[in-house]
Amino acid sequence: MEAPEQQGETRQRVMRADAARNRAAIIDAASTVLAEHGSATDVREIARLSGVGMGTLYRHFPTKDDLLGTVLHQEFLAWAESARRTAASTEDPWTALAEFFDQALTYHAHHRAVMQCYADSWSVATADCTLLLRPVINELLARAHAAGVLRAGVTGADLALLLASLGQTVLLTEQCSPQQCHPQLWRRLLRISLDGLRAEHREPLPAVVAPGHS
Repeated sequence: MEAPEQQGETRQRVMRADAARNRAAIIDAASTVLAEHGSATDVREIARLSGVGMGTLYRHFPTKDDLLGTVLHQEFLAWAESARRTAASTEDPWTALAEFFDQALTYHAHHRAVMQCYADSWSVATADCTLLLRPVINELLARAHAAGVLRAGVTGADLALLLASLGQTVLLTEQCSPQQCHPQLWRRLLRISLDGLRAEHREPLPAVVAPGHS
């Protein structure tokens, strides 16, 4: 028979294991619900799907923003790493850039909250999505410019904003009522956008205007 102090340690280990399982279940459920419904989803649905009570959910995540931030950080981390591996394994610089956009927008089409977060915060230097994706974007940019396949003057900020803009197109064409949806229509705009990035277009791009100036 275990001594009282050993019994206490056993109970603590069981409690910690239960807490870890509950936290993992909440995050898994939140990822599923946020992918389908976006950041406006009700945390009560997350609690129901994860099989825990609201009290348990709030012990792990005191606010909805805490839960949203945790889930999106994991999603962006996985997305950025996948994008980095794909880019590194693709020898042709133009193909690597085009596949990055295709992969990112396909991911947008399947995760509403990720698309919303990226579109909302693409220009915020401290945003997870910006910090995690900018190195990938900048590497793709440098490779494409070095190979002479990317239009002169295109910057990493241009590519980041283009991704955010096309992400909104995904929202308009994929995640809407069945009567209004045009599945895969965003691929047409992606092709048009990529064609506009090609080096054979030699017209100077408009100058970047500083914030607060017109």
